[in-house]
Amino acid sequence: AGDTSGALPATAAAVMELLRAHNITIAGRRAVVVGRSAIVGRPVAQLLRLAGASVEVVHTGTPDMGAVTREAEILVVAAGVRGLVRGEHVARGAVVIDVGIHAVGEQIYGDVDAESVAAALGPDGALSPVPGGVGPLTNAILVLQAARAAERRAGA
Repeated sequence: AGDTSGALPATAAAVMELLRAHNITIAGRRAVVVGRSAIVGRPVAQLLRLAGASVEVVHTGTPDMGAVTREAEILVVAAGVRGLVRGEHVARGAVVIDVGIHAVGEQIYGDVDAESVAAALGPDGALSPVPGGVGPLTNAILVLQAARAAERRAGA
């Protein structure tokens, strides 16, 4: 299935930790990752596959991307486009992880239009906040990985 004992890409690890911390079942679920970057999209897709999800990766050039994202039980959005995913792109009750972060003046936005998506998800769905979701967890994982690397280097 692949060795994940080394340091994982921190943002991908943060996405998985967020799902784990909230007791989101991954195995057997349909997951869609919006974004195919080497540092976020592809590693997240691989980790979801290793956890037993059926995974599809789409991007901004995918024809009718919304038709694919509407089928997701777990949707991870890491496309680098502010507000790309809107309410009409998600299934009621889905879990949506917004990895994007965009500063516009004093405001911070994600790749997900939070207001329309939250309304579309309904009470059984979940949406990670921006700011305050994946970003702080990524930072914590980076610190943990640095500490572990220092311990290994010191022979601890």
